[in-house]
Amino acid sequence: MATLARRAFAELLGTAFLLAAVIGSGIMAERLAGGNAALSLLGNTLPTGAILVVLILIFAPVSGAHFNPAISIAFALRGEMPWRFVPPYVASQMIGAVLGVFAAHLMFELPLAQIATTVRTGHGQWLAEGIAAFGLALTIFGCLAAAPAALAYAVGLYIVAAYWFTASTSFANPAVTVARALSNTFAGIAPSGVIAFVVAQLAGMLVAVAVASWLWPSERARSFDHRDA
Repeated sequence: MATLARRAFAELLGTAFLLAAVIGSGIMAERLAGGNAALSLLGNTLPTGAILVVLILIFAPVSGAHFNPAISIAFALRGEMPWRFVPPYVASQMIGAVLGVFAAHLMFELPLAQIATTVRTGHGQWLAEGIAAFGLALTIFGCLAAAPAALAYAVGLYIVAAYWFTASTSFANPAVTVARALSNTFAGIAPSGVIAFVVAQLAGMLVAVAVASWLWPSERARSFDHRDA
């Protein structure tokens, strides 16, 4: 079993690659799309979904490949990860996310330190973030219960779809949200919108934990449930 240090490093490295893909593909897409916003979004969407599949496949055996504070908290709430793992996981995810943003800026020869100016706010976008996080957590717990081998592909496909069916383009991740506030590029979010997005994401995660605990009780929960009701 991986040590906590190895787990935390896997979360840092995986989240860094995730944000490098999100920000880097957004920059590349905007440069090549000739002002076509839909094409830019598509160019941002596909690499994000693809990198998630790869990162989950390679890092899941080490850390579980959360790359998302909301998901780490969800696993702890379900009793499937010790609570003492949550602080190092979340810290690693946050640090990795920022490092990934900085790496993207350096690769595209942009200023390292930036503050995003793209305003993303409003009840529709907050609801979208709650739904995005709810669906992501449900995808993870459903796959782990019924088709664990499909998890990486299901998460990647869910994010690809959610980029397009949610008004917010599915951040669904507090670490991603905070880090994207540090990039004044296609994928950025103005800092004023971060807190509401994170609150919505955590709310969506909490609802998903409740629903998943009913639909797919964890092994620990099942060990105390002897009723067939």
